[in-house]
Amino acid sequence: MSLPLPLIIRVTQGVFALIVLSLSGFVAHWYNTVTAFPSPPEINFLIFGAIWSWLSLVCIEVLPRFLPRTPKAYIAAPFDLTNTLFWFSGCIALSVFLGKLFFCRGSVCHAARADVAFGAFSFIIWAVSTLLTALEIVRARRGHGHAGTGAVPMPAMKESAA
Repeated sequence: MSLPLPLIIRVTQGVFALIVLSLSGFVAHWYNTVTAFPSPPEINFLIFGAIWSWLSLVCIEVLPRFLPRTPKAYIAAPFDLTNTLFWFSGCIALSVFLGKLFFCRGSVCHAARADVAFGAFSFIIWAVSTLLTALEIVRARRGHGHAGTGAVPMPAMKESAA
């Protein structure tokens, strides 16, 4: 029995967000306890991105239950797009920050580099999800059907006799 592709993608997004949250938390904790400087905004942004991803995943799965007439693809599209942009900007910002450091050694440096890698993987998986959601919306509009599973089709409008 094979799992559906959207479920695999959503689980992967959640796992990558948890990994990035752990790595970013480690780096932020090191900055806040070992150095005299606060954690860099690039690290803080990746922490925000990971938390936003988890909130988005919850909304993508819960909102269709409360809005049964709204197709799931229309609910998922804005969350997919914002997460794609957040992960792209977060991993680029952190990689530029790491490139400007005079030295980068030890476990905190390795964690920050792994953070960039998993941020890039998160960007790729959210971009794939955005593409699949957009294709689902386009297919539904061309076929005059409803996008996503679980959506209740709207009843046909009838002209009343006046």
